[in-house]
Amino acid sequence: MYEICIGIVFFGLLFLIPATIRIIYEYERGVLFTLGRFSGVLQPGLRVVIPIVQSMRKVDTRIKTVDIPKQEVMTKDNVPVSINAVVYMRVISAEKAVLKIENYVYAVSQYGQTALRDVIGNKELDFVLTERAQIADEIKLLVDKETDEWGIDITAIKVQDIELPLDMKRVMARQAEAEREKRAAIIKSTGEVIASKNLREAAEMLTRAPGALHLRTLETLSDISSDQSNTIIVPIPMEFLKAVEGFAKTTAPKKK
Repeated sequence: MYEICIGIVFFGLLFLIPATIRIIYEYERGVLFTLGRFSGVLQPGLRVVIPIVQSMRKVDTRIKTVDIPKQEVMTKDNVPVSINAVVYMRVISAEKAVLKIENYVYAVSQYGQTALRDVIGNKELDFVLTERAQIADEIKLLVDKETDEWGIDITAIKVQDIELPLDMKRVMARQAEAEREKRAAIIKSTGEVIASKNLREAAEMLTRAPGALHLRTLETLSDISSDQSNTIIVPIPMEFLKAVEGFAKTTAPKKK
């Protein structure tokens, strides 16, 4: 009988020991309850939890990513945009994360959606498209303030995709095209002004130098004549024609 009792105790301990010893990893914290009441936070390592009397809930303290699903938000200037974001968070107080909130991951996601709508609703479309970082900072400030009492630290919030309505995309494309045409016209007109100034200076220099204009004309004719397909017509001054005509009259034989 004595041996049977020892055997029962032995087998009881054999099954009881695994349920008593708990291993907490470095990135975890254990929230311990004794008879249903909070009795402390267990640090990483080998820990003993008395079955039935005590229970423990592990909390992961690593950074988690929480997705804010894409949703349609109306901007301040009444333009509907579809936008989504991602929240980077971590637990800094395992006690609060267990005792203050039922599901802190879901709560952060829902509160992030609300903060996203509030921030985007107070901004105009141009600001939303160009100042993503500032918008993310404002959303982070709102969410971090609310989740602080839950033992949650919001490390960062990133705005991912901003999708515009199709007709708004067409309008913005036309606006961008008009802006590019405007810049092209300005550059072209500026170049023409500079070219005209250079031509004027070149003309003044050619007129001041004797024979420079004729040399420039000959150089131009030489460049053109390199292409055999070109037909060159050289204008002759009227003074030259009159001189040739006068010379012809003086050298012509007189009629008898």
